[in-house]
Amino acid sequence: MSHRRTVWEEGREPGRQVVALGAAVALTAVLADLALTDEVGLLFDVVFVLLCVLLALDVHPTDFFTAGVLPPLLMVGVFTFLAVAGPEAIAEPEDPPLQAVISGLGHHSEALVSGYVLCLATLMVRAQVLSRRSGRGPRPLV
Repeated sequence: MSHRRTVWEEGREPGRQVVALGAAVALTAVLADLALTDEVGLLFDVVFVLLCVLLALDVHPTDFFTAGVLPPLLMVGVFTFLAVAGPEAIAEPEDPPLQAVISGLGHHSEALVSGYVLCLATLMVRAQVLSRRSGRGPRPLV
């Protein structure tokens, strides 16, 4: 008996492509936010949280680790780029790059934590569904 694939089983993209997609979308959200408000704000936060969930749904099961560590690395990477290119988007204009990154992470910590928790929860649900479908039974959550 065949079964229909659910959203939890559909992820087919390799980890490298998920990382590239995440970086491209995050930078696009930054550019859109800067075009509208001259600073990274709510638009980036909303896109980042949604992006974390979508990347967790899109990744191939063999690359769950890559998607699981991606959200904080993605935000640090984007803010490091901004700290060098234009720190006034995430911090005070006179802040050195390291301080700008730390300020940016502090100001956007809610989005980072929300996106990361939702990403990990999505990956956990996917792993549980995939293990049940493969006949190995449920794995313990802890």
